Amino acid sequence: MKISKLELISLILAAAFGAFAAGWFLRGASSAQPVRVETEHLLAQPTAVVLPTAQPSATPDPSPAVTAEQTPAPDGKIDLNTATAEELMTLPGIGEKRAADIIADREANGPFRMPEDLARVDGIGEGILEGLIDLVTVS
Repeated sequence: MKISKLELISLILAAAFGAFAAGWFLRGASSAQPVRVETEHLLAQPTAVVLPTAQPSATPDPSPAVTAEQTPAPDGKIDLNTATAEELMTLPGIGEKRAADIIADREANGPFRMPEDLARVDGIGEGILEGLIDLVTVS
């Protein structure tokens, strides 16, 4: 079987193209740069601790010490991560059962990261969340 000149040239060009294409695709395969992923982990949220000061008089102070959990938010909003059931029940649409559910969810799943996380509580849907979003905050 004899190969014509045209077929020989086609075979040589196909082999050259194949070698070029293989070199093109493999040129940087051995020097790939590693992928760097930066994450920020927040292990604990900072909370202010206020210690009662010593009174020089012998009579004890009748007012209890103020802690970070009792301090209201500066803008008048209720903090979902520190509010008691009574404070939560002052919100519209939140009764005794939902307040208990919010506290149970907070203890089971950790603190709320944003007010929208309130939707993860059973019984709180989009409608109730829309009414609460401007009245609550998280620390």
